[in-house]
Amino acid sequence: MNGGVERFEGFDKHEGQAGQEGQEAGDGSGGRGDGGGRGDGGGHDGGKALPPPRIPLPRVSVEDSGLPLPETVSAPLVLEHRVLKALLGAWALAACSAEETVAVEEHLGACGSCADEALRLRDAVGLLHAEESLDLDPALRTRVLERCLTRRAPRIPVPDWTAPYDAEAARLDALLRDIGDAEWHAPVRLRWFEGDGPVSRRTTVAGVIAHLLSVDGLVAQALGLDDPLDGTADAPTPAARTEAYWRAAHFPLSRGVRGPWREQSHDLVRTVAFTKQSGLSGKLYVPYGDFELPLRDAMVDRAFECWIHAEDIADAVDYPYEPPAPRHLHRMIDLAARMLPTVLAERRRAGLAAAPPRQTRHLVPAGSPGRSLRLEIEGIGGGEWLIPLDSPAAVGSADHAVAHVALDGVEFCRLAAGHVSPEEAAAGQDGDREAIRDVLFAAASMSRM
Repeated sequence: MNGGVERFEGFDKHEGQAGQEGQEAGDGSGGRGDGGGRGDGGGHDGGKALPPPRIPLPRVSVEDSGLPLPETVSAPLVLEHRVLKALLGAWALAACSAEETVAVEEHLGACGSCADEALRLRDAVGLLHAEESLDLDPALRTRVLERCLTRRAPRIPVPDWTAPYDAEAARLDALLRDIGDAEWHAPVRLRWFEGDGPVSRRTTVAGVIAHLLSVDGLVAQALGLDDPLDGTADAPTPAARTEAYWRAAHFPLSRGVRGPWREQSHDLVRTVAFTKQSGLSGKLYVPYGDFELPLRDAMVDRAFECWIHAEDIADAVDYPYEPPAPRHLHRMIDLAARMLPTVLAERRRAGLAAAPPRQTRHLVPAGSPGRSLRLEIEGIGGGEWLIPLDSPAAVGSADHAVAHVALDGVEFCRLAAGHVSPEEAAAGQDGDREAIRDVLFAAASMSRM
């Protein structure tokens, strides 16, 4: 193999000398050269026939030789102005060859009129080939509905404290209209807080609507409307009513539960509007089993739960969902802040909160200022509340503030719903650490199924 390679390389490099060597050999022999006699010094054999000449091996391409490829230098394409101008449309569409593209772009750097024309053509191509999807933004419908709900005047004027429930029920109903039949069986985990720890219960989208229907029935009873449970619950608590409704369903709950829930929500809003006009709303209370709320607070509470469970459903079916309008969110935050002193006192009686300091262990007279925590709510629906710490009947006082907590409005509501732990909720804390812990845990313990 080595000898063959050497002969090939010699042929390749000295191809031009082969004829000369053959001529010299021919001069010494009087005729055609004998390739066999050059290697060993022997002459020709007189009149014997000469062996046929050897055929050289084929030449190898430079790509197979491992040597670097020679550099190719192509002359730039020179085109007239009218030709370059005619190529601007193809250039804008990226349809020119590489040489034409270079020629056009060099020309654009020197010709202002062609540069302006090229810019207009490129913008036009951008309109013809839109990069964004033509599908509608999935959040568009939600934004349009929210805009309509905030601008449209209701046919029957409702009290301001009923507007949050009216809006949140409408927003949830819009979500339910958009989901398919299969998504009504999507798993949803209801979460709340009991004692000092989180609790959860697994259900479906349809089960969540059944839960709202059952608890809204407490307000319906107070207003003299039909109760969806017909007295089958063991106790008038939200959890007992929900469990009773789930047990009474002989088949898995599905889309059919939406109709009764939506009809009941419409009845509640209409009846409350007429009750407000008659002056009876201030005398009605809604029982929740172990406590009761005035009708106006109960309607805000129902709006709050409607929003929180709508978020649970939206998370389960991957649906965009926004917080309530700022003025509605403010009412929900205000209700929770007003309930905190009573809840804190109940936790203290149950041994779940620290007792007041020794110097203030006497009850503060009703209407008198006492130790307070300044609750600052930031963002939409925000404000500032002074929470009395030692007695529900006391009045919060800035002069007696011993602690300060700053929270985002939506985060505070999720804390009150049991969706955020007290340890993770506070963005800013200052002052009595024990008082801060007690108030945050009291906020979380307001949640329920």
